[in-house]
Amino acid sequence: MASKIPFVRELEFAYGAPAQVSPLIRRVVANNPGPFTFYGTGVYIVGKGEVAVIDPGPDIPGHLDVLLDAVKGERVTHIFVTHGHLDHSPAARPLAAATGARVYAFGGAVQPTESDVRMEAGDDLDFTPDIAVRDGERFASAAGGWTIEAVFTPGHTSHHVAYALGEENALFPGDHIMGWSTTVISPPDGDMTDYFKSLEKVRDRNFDTLWPTHGPPIGRAHGRDVRAFVQAYIDHRLAREEQIIAQLRAGKHGIREIVPVLYADVDAKLHPAACHSVLAHMIRFVRLGLVSCEGEPGVESAFTLTAKAA
Repeated sequence: MASKIPFVRELEFAYGAPAQVSPLIRRVVANNPGPFTFYGTGVYIVGKGEVAVIDPGPDIPGHLDVLLDAVKGERVTHIFVTHGHLDHSPAARPLAAATGARVYAFGGAVQPTESDVRMEAGDDLDFTPDIAVRDGERFASAAGGWTIEAVFTPGHTSHHVAYALGEENALFPGDHIMGWSTTVISPPDGDMTDYFKSLEKVRDRNFDTLWPTHGPPIGRAHGRDVRAFVQAYIDHRLAREEQIIAQLRAGKHGIREIVPVLYADVDAKLHPAACHSVLAHMIRFVRLGLVSCEGEPGVESAFTLTAKAA
């Protein structure tokens, strides 16, 4: 069994009601619950008077009105988006039109992650920011009160960016670390090697609190040490890799052979999705020279351990 992650799943909230969750942060949960969004998309409003909005959420009836009501009497200056998925980015453009704010995210077109099995909310292929952010770039309220840093965290998608709030040593990790569940890494856009590097990057920043877009916060004030929590995510993925290597050593060569063994305690309906997670690991192994296959790695490929893995 893969290493256990101490997930956090309890969250007190009411749809449509902004909640002050820290001195500088308010949260509004969109009414779009589901298997990939948990209770729904958590939209974060940072600051008072002059504010930033992080991951404005989906384009669903009434959601924009809720956001506008939450910032009534205030000026929205920045809209930050972690990545272009339909549960994160579609409300950015309507919110910008209504408030005059500009939209910030990683530059370039959203790359599709569609495959034969959809394992997450769909891609927002129409999304582009007004301003492309760079890793380490900082943004601040002209009136003072908050400073936000872009922290490039590819893995879940190639264009994923988290945002750090300097005044509270907090990170808004988007879908990079969700707290209530593991993160989908689905090739071709999702990349497991990038994901490991991004997890290590976040771990080593020693944030006091993580505010995921889906689910409750992670931090000492909420019963979890951030560094240890992120390390648990790393350990879980490393343990999964050891299991995959063990199955290859046992003579299995196909992903569809391996998944029923590794995910025996998971509903078989989810096994096609698990195949893509294992594929992400296999692609990483091929790049490391631990595994070989003919042609580009895919779910139907036959994989063999190399002498380097022996």
